[in-house]
Amino acid sequence: MRQSQADFVDRGRHSDKLSGVSERKEIGVIGLGVMGQRMLARLVEHPRARVLVAWDPNPAAVAEVQQRYPGLRLAAAPAEVIGTPALDCLYVASPPASHLAYAHQGFDAGLAVFCEKPLTVDFAAGRKAIARIEAERRRAAVNFSLASSPGLAAMTAAITEGSVGEPKRVEIELAFDQWPRTWQSAAGRWLAQRAEGGFTREVLSHFVFVLQRALGQATVEEAKPDYPADGVGSERALTARLSAGGVPVTIEARVGGSHPDFNRMTLVGSAGAIEIHEWFGLRRRRNDGGWVPAGRAQGNRQIGQAAQLDQLVAMIEGRAHTLPSFAEALLVQETIEAILKGR
Repeated sequence: MRQSQADFVDRGRHSDKLSGVSERKEIGVIGLGVMGQRMLARLVEHPRARVLVAWDPNPAAVAEVQQRYPGLRLAAAPAEVIGTPALDCLYVASPPASHLAYAHQGFDAGLAVFCEKPLTVDFAAGRKAIARIEAERRRAAVNFSLASSPGLAAMTAAITEGSVGEPKRVEIELAFDQWPRTWQSAAGRWLAQRAEGGFTREVLSHFVFVLQRALGQATVEEAKPDYPADGVGSERALTARLSAGGVPVTIEARVGGSHPDFNRMTLVGSAGAIEIHEWFGLRRRRNDGGWVPAGRAQGNRQIGQAAQLDQLVAMIEGRAHTLPSFAEALLVQETIEAILKGR
């Protein structure tokens, strides 16, 4: 759907009247690949957010966004985005190696920063950024898509309330027809390369985030990534054993084979189990019965995505929020890089 500048403004005014608020948060976007455009589409619909300006180095991506949102201002350079007057927040959806540089530029400009994951593969630089955030009380968060999901809330509650009994094990399984997936073709070659890409960083990290938010920091006991012989390509398969909060965790992931794309994370307890599957699907099982769905996947997705942007507005405003901090994201990445290193 094509949206003009008038559409942006009119929707904002109408939403403000409905929600009873008068101030909307102005957001600048760096990176208009798959994730950037998906987030852009969601932000445009949110009653408390407005995308003011965006930039990408790829002319094709810029043309696509101009076609879809002809009223959106497209900047000529990242500095133009960051220096835009009245901007409240910088959303960074560029390749991982550039994340921290843009984040620091956002902090320099006094902006809140919402960054895609992986935060960085440079741990020393990540720790310096975290130290700056803490010392200067900067507002910053990282985008893990399950952070505000009903699935994470249900899994955390199952552990704290004991509804599945004592946690016995966690099983995580991922499968991909191909990597990168077809819809990621515009993301860039880095996604298929070992230095920054691969499904472990891009997909498994979401489930490791859930694992560590629910059970605590994980320890990698064994990891066997399978890499192509060219020394450049990202992993093709992975098996791993971890421990989180004293609970054993198994991971199996692969590209190709006879299975279509799928993902699942199952917490098995002494009295039952709870499972997140296909991102936002959720189901429960008691030991004396079968699996019972908890809501519909699409409904859970809508709830989670709306809640995430509500939390983003809270972060921008300096209020308490549940989005992952840079520090939490770096702990996830430490676990991910340990898995990729193998042991």
